[in-house]
Amino acid sequence: MDLRSRRDTVRLGHAIAALLEPSMLVLLSGDLGAGKTFLARSICRGLGVPAQDRITSPTFSLVHEYEVSRGVLLHADLYRLRDAKDVATEIGRLGLAERRREGAIALVEWGNELGSLLGFAYDLQVTLTRADAGRAASFDGPLAKHLSTK
Repeated sequence: MDLRSRRDTVRLGHAIAALLEPSMLVLLSGDLGAGKTFLARSICRGLGVPAQDRITSPTFSLVHEYEVSRGVLLHADLYRLRDAKDVATEIGRLGLAERRREGAIALVEWGNELGSLLGFAYDLQVTLTRADAGRAASFDGPLAKHLSTK
């Protein structure tokens, strides 16, 4: 899917948000600057995080938590943990798998290689790349079929 403008990315984020239910996992992957945090922000807004709530990358805090109409939304960034000596233990300490079992929706940046450590399979993986006319998104997982025509 071509994302020629920020508006296209916002639309994609809202379309993803409309599909999400408690306990689902969305992985966002792509190089630095590919637009993962902007898409995450659009998903958060689509799930009802108010405009006055600042949505930033959780690179240093690792996880931000938001109350939304469908329960709890966890926005995580695993970039700093990718090269940890014991990455499984470090990710386990975040409690994402347990929170998902409790019904939290997890939105994880840089989780593409670590998804198996987050507690059961992902529902959607979005890979963002830079393209000639802006950016492009490709999809994998059970929810992908709902986005390929949007």
